[in-house]
Amino acid sequence: MASFNIVIPARYGSSRLPGKPLLELAGRPMIVHVCERALEAGGKVFVATDDQRICDAVSHLPVRAVITRKDHANGSQRIAEVVDRLGWSDDEIIVNLQGDEPLMRPSLVRHVAAALVDQSVAQVATLAVPIQSRAEVFDPNAVKVVLDRNGYALYFSRAPIPWHRAGFVEAGALLPDNFPYLRHIGIYAYSAGFLRRYAGWLPTQLETVEALEQLRILWYGERILVLPIEDAPEAGVDTEDDLRRVRQILSTQ
Repeated sequence: MASFNIVIPARYGSSRLPGKPLLELAGRPMIVHVCERALEAGGKVFVATDDQRICDAVSHLPVRAVITRKDHANGSQRIAEVVDRLGWSDDEIIVNLQGDEPLMRPSLVRHVAAALVDQSVAQVATLAVPIQSRAEVFDPNAVKVVLDRNGYALYFSRAPIPWHRAGFVEAGALLPDNFPYLRHIGIYAYSAGFLRRYAGWLPTQLETVEALEQLRILWYGERILVLPIEDAPEAGVDTEDDLRRVRQILSTQ
């Protein structure tokens, strides 16, 4: 496939886990594990951070760390700054691999980048997995996505979408057999040109209500290609419980 860049947004501040990129996992900082997954995926790897300590932590790796502003509201904006700082052409492909995903499968990084290259409708691609349980459909932390017939996103929501009119009114009702409910997986590939446009867009009421930044993309009329995959990657690190879980997994590898 065509070459691509992997940019890992890694800010130091975190309300639940301060200094999260530098937290130790199996004897090394989390950001080092994420960089290693990115390097295994191929492509050039960059760390977009707001803290010199994170730069220092990856200085022994074949990656480039870029100091960015501290005031970015999300990882996409931080990556957009890297795009401009490094002067990438509009057709460069960038994968956004979050700095708290030390267990992301490298094959999925390659998969989302290749999918973006293989079509010309959207300049953003992401992943989704089938939902197997009613509890997950109703879990607001599991972001649902509905697609059109060609695999492009119609909408993302924390609510159960679509609403199973015949089944959800009954407690314990099963999911409809003939509809594939999908949960969004938060890894993205974009073109550099898209990120330049995105950086100029103001937040929207829709994304504020749902607390989902990808709704800004749909609000402004851009398409998002969504690739269903069979198995979800191991979840990233958002909480202390996640940290314990990932430490346990890495300690056995």
